[in-house]
Amino acid sequence: MTVHRRYQLDSTVERHGNVLVGGSPLKLFRLTAAGSSVVERIAEGEPVAASTLVTALSEAGAIHPVPDHQRHTVADVTIVVPTLGMPAHVPDGAIVIDDGSDPPVPGAAVRLSSNQGPGAARNAGLAQVTTPLVAFVDADVELPHGWLDTLLPHFVDDRVALVAPRVRSGPSTSLLGRYEHDHGPLDLGSEPARVRAGSRVSYVPAAAIVCRAEAIRSIDGFDASLRFGEDVDLVWRLDRAGWVCRYEPTTEVNHAVRPDTRSWVRQRIDYGSSAAPLAKRHPRALAPLRMSGWSIGAWTLGAIGRPVLGAALGAGSAAALVKKLPDIPPAAALRLAGSGNLHAGGQIAGAIRRVWWPLLLLLAWRWKPPRRVLFAAALAARHPFVLADDLAYSIGVWKGMLKERTPDPLIPQISSWPGRSRPATSADVR
Repeated sequence: MTVHRRYQLDSTVERHGNVLVGGSPLKLFRLTAAGSSVVERIAEGEPVAASTLVTALSEAGAIHPVPDHQRHTVADVTIVVPTLGMPAHVPDGAIVIDDGSDPPVPGAAVRLSSNQGPGAARNAGLAQVTTPLVAFVDADVELPHGWLDTLLPHFVDDRVALVAPRVRSGPSTSLLGRYEHDHGPLDLGSEPARVRAGSRVSYVPAAAIVCRAEAIRSIDGFDASLRFGEDVDLVWRLDRAGWVCRYEPTTEVNHAVRPDTRSWVRQRIDYGSSAAPLAKRHPRALAPLRMSGWSIGAWTLGAIGRPVLGAALGAGSAAALVKKLPDIPPAAALRLAGSGNLHAGGQIAGAIRRVWWPLLLLLAWRWKPPRRVLFAAALAARHPFVLADDLAYSIGVWKGMLKERTPDPLIPQISSWPGRSRPATSADVR
């Protein structure tokens, strides 16, 4: 029996005749007439049959499933709440795991003899689960009524191992609270995504995730040796093992903001400290930026005081892209190249603030260009909390690199643009 499913186009998708560009990172697809018909039906919200083309578009993040029925119910989900200290929120029927609290948490299903970290606590909870699905929810997360309604339908696909909602901080009147509401590090935006390293949504936080218990057990659960970043590692290992992880932002849960600036800075440093251990487990996945060498070259020339040459290189790369993509109208190709180069500037500024600024600071003692670059990167932050956020994170990154003795989180990944799919034939859309 052929299964038909509905999908939605990603916001990045552009169609130009028989060519589709979209996904994360951007990829180019050349479509047959039959393939164009499939894409048209997807755009109109009609269900389509499984095919090589549909799989390729989904894998690239150019389309996302829109499940309209479900196999599992709330009764198939066990909620696990790891906690150190009294939890702020405990959903009804949840299994509470006391991660070595002093004093002990009353009513906890399991108490670890010492504080072993969130990964170990979640694994202890997983051992208690008998349902096909398990939801890991942090003790400071508040779940709205019906939060599973849009998450469970994704598990109709037997390849889906994990689905995560959007995690946001609630409205606040404090400066820090308002910043967190708009720029929270756990908030991954309003668009759905296939979660994998190097894409727009490269990870999801375990503050609230629903998982297929079988899938988590198949990769031996969370890495308990990681005090931070264990959720990132879990997603990447699931992806590497062939499972699918999805981000579903139509459901939102609330995550508590740190109570003061000091604990907020500490949190950001801790987040940054996970970069080096993760880089050793997943080489090249922690690149501070991924972009075309042309874009890097253009911005580098501008930074060292050669803006005319930089602009010429940017224009030349845009013109080269027009020739490289003869099936796309020149104006559209130029716009794609121009927006890519402009976006690259923001990425470079972010990488400077989050990892590279100590190196530039050393160079700045004897060379003027690094001073201009540092100043421009700081201005690009546009908000003092963004600058503080990035600098705190960078402290953690450097601490982790020194401890783990790896420079991997400093090294960019330079690639060509756009990526290319293999040509889709009529056999792809049976």
